[in-house]
Amino acid sequence: MSTLLTATRRLLVLRKRTTTDAVTLRHAIESRGDAAEPTPLVKRVAHVTQRTVAGRRVIRLTPRRSPSGTHLIYMHGGCYVFPIGAAQWGILARLVARSGVSIDVPLYGLAPEYTVSDALPFLEEVFDQATTEFGAAVHLGGDSAGGGLALAQAQQYRDRGGIQPASIVLISPWVEATMTNPGVDALAPLDHMLAPRGLAEAGRMWAGELAPTDPLVSPLLGDLASLPPVHIQQGDHDVLFADAEELARRIARAGGHVDLHVVHGGFHDFPGAPWVPEARTALDEMASVLREPR
Repeated sequence: MSTLLTATRRLLVLRKRTTTDAVTLRHAIESRGDAAEPTPLVKRVAHVTQRTVAGRRVIRLTPRRSPSGTHLIYMHGGCYVFPIGAAQWGILARLVARSGVSIDVPLYGLAPEYTVSDALPFLEEVFDQATTEFGAAVHLGGDSAGGGLALAQAQQYRDRGGIQPASIVLISPWVEATMTNPGVDALAPLDHMLAPRGLAEAGRMWAGELAPTDPLVSPLLGDLASLPPVHIQQGDHDVLFADAEELARRIARAGGHVDLHVVHGGFHDFPGAPWVPEARTALDEMASVLREPR
């Protein structure tokens, strides 16, 4: 555990937490801003274009140098209620620079106005367009809530048949919306970014008319057999760590391939802090996956 990782984690205490409870979450939603636009770093390493799919924006990053021919569809995190931020654009810029992958970023509708039932048809269309263009060289990925959404998509695409994602690349994934894993209570005091009660409320919003335990909302509770290889970057000072461990166990029991990279002292979405050595290592590991079609 590096000194920079420890110092950054301690400074997170100063950060305003939006998931303390249901009331805090709802107040934060009322004052949320718009999605962050691609940062100058993104524009240095990639050509940025956008298109509309099913009435929603999809932003594409195409490497300026040494494209690998592989493609990533990346679902951003934000508890399903907050838009993409600058730190997530930083992750994507560094993945483009390290791997040569092109990336689609679908800006799905946020809860409570939209739910998972609205998002999945849109994301399926994005995936089908990408596989038409790139064939089997399309990876799925995401951080936090976006990681859960990527896993739910992969389960759906497996069930319908046809081209499957080359891999699933996840950062601190939120894969069980009810936050009832017994390990959550022990992790909560270590996590200065996320709190279980607010997350559970966000999960209920995202579920809409579905139960929060529905696999579309909580893919950990779905069928985890016959998925593409799953690669997870996870810190152990993250309230989502217990479910990430459980996800790895269940995929392995189902006969699948899973790599769980655990960073001791790592906080939620730590690869978004590029000054931390552990973040750079995680980005290098993800890039090595994304360079290969399968």
